Amino acid sequence: MRYLFYNITIVLVIIFSILTYYYQQWIWAFLILIPMALIGIYNRFQKKHTILRNFPILGYFRYLFEMISPEIQQYFIERTTDGKPFSRNHRALVYRRAKNVNDTHPFGTQLDISGENYEAIRHSIYATPPVTEIPRVIVGGKDCKQPYSASILNISAMSFGSLSKNAVMALNRGAKKGKFYHNSGEGGISPYHLKEGGDLVWQIGTGYFGCRNEYGEFDPEKFKETAAHEQIKMIEIKISQGAKPGHGGVLPGEKNTPEIAKIRGVKAHTTVVSPPSHKKFSNPEGLVDFIKELRELSGGKPIGFKLCIGRTEEFIDLCAVMKKSGVAPDFITVDGAEGGTGAAPLEFSDSVGIPLEPALIFVTRTLEKYGLRKEVKVIASGKVLTAFSILRMRALGADMCNSARAFMFSVGCIQALRCNTNDCPTGVATQNNMLVKGLVVEDKAERAYNFHRNTMHAVLELLGACGVKHTDEIDISMFVKGDEMVALSNKYFPDSVLNRVD
Repeated sequence: MRYLFYNITIVLVIIFSILTYYYQQWIWAFLILIPMALIGIYNRFQKKHTILRNFPILGYFRYLFEMISPEIQQYFIERTTDGKPFSRNHRALVYRRAKNVNDTHPFGTQLDISGENYEAIRHSIYATPPVTEIPRVIVGGKDCKQPYSASILNISAMSFGSLSKNAVMALNRGAKKGKFYHNSGEGGISPYHLKEGGDLVWQIGTGYFGCRNEYGEFDPEKFKETAAHEQIKMIEIKISQGAKPGHGGVLPGEKNTPEIAKIRGVKAHTTVVSPPSHKKFSNPEGLVDFIKELRELSGGKPIGFKLCIGRTEEFIDLCAVMKKSGVAPDFITVDGAEGGTGAAPLEFSDSVGIPLEPALIFVTRTLEKYGLRKEVKVIASGKVLTAFSILRMRALGADMCNSARAFMFSVGCIQALRCNTNDCPTGVATQNNMLVKGLVVEDKAERAYNFHRNTMHAVLELLGACGVKHTDEIDISMFVKGDEMVALSNKYFPDSVLNRVD
């Protein structure tokens, strides 16, 4: 191909020289031909890119198609039911509910209902009209002085830095109107979290952003000052994240602006990788002491922690220490290995951590074993998007759910898979001001609110179809593998009396 490039270039130069000699208007062709020839000659001798050395001009098409491959996959190849990590049908459902337009589906299901993964909910022939009151959950154990009434669906942790300021403001304004909470993510409380007045869960990660001293260690006084803010309703200690458990959070240098660096207390324009674990504790006793300390410093606000389950024996040891000490969190957020992130090594996203379903069952059963379940609320986090998925998580043991990517869709995310590049085309996951300006806070806040409201309405409709009125009445016996009419309790709770279809 290298010699072909030279031959074609020489032939084109001769052809255009002859044409220019007789027709002077052809001289413009050299404005294209000469730069291309120079680029080709340069590529022939550079040593970094083999493709360009062998294909001096055509090689660029390889990089072009690689750059737009996610769009080609999404728009031209994937079917409506098999897009990853969320199908086109599910994305479209969020968009329709966010825009408050018709969210019905025509012509029947497109799922393979004979497949082994098909699941369904058992409705009642005595279905009731949906109730109007949206279920809520009170978070706060015996040591909590400021319990919080939470929605059963809330915004999961996403930092300012991972998200743009406009996305943060839109989500928080939507949360305020819809009366659900907005988790700050581990990047700290920014002015954009506070500007719109929505309820916040302040997440304290391993980097202690927003409550750290100059050495990167936890600063009690800074924490106490921020925790006193009226908007902060709960505090969540981030132990690990489903998409990258055992690996600290990652903020690419391209997204680490001076403003974000100031909020986090780090150097601007550098890639920020949080430590993989906390400096404040390294054993169950230390974590329990930290929970107690934060509860006292916050004036008795609900304190919890978030984790992706890995070594189950470590969680069992933690529950034993909580039982012995009499100190327990007010909530535990269980993040599945299928959780999302803006940036993570592929090995961590694909191959570390336990999926949400078995993790959720394990956590709730272990809490029950140690007599802690009534005091500790459990939050499920991982690919929760539809009313069905919310009720399914409830049946597996969760009290409520968090969702990040569903709310990202509601404010405009198109699953472009550009979160880690600072090139998000919708202005959701970028710090590029030109792209951020495209996200109109007033419009997208209304969409976040609409998505939540319409999804809650769908939850109430499903409850009515089952003949019940509250998510507390949902259990795993109401779910079956549709192709076999086998109760899901057979799969998830084989030792339970629920493992039958009456």
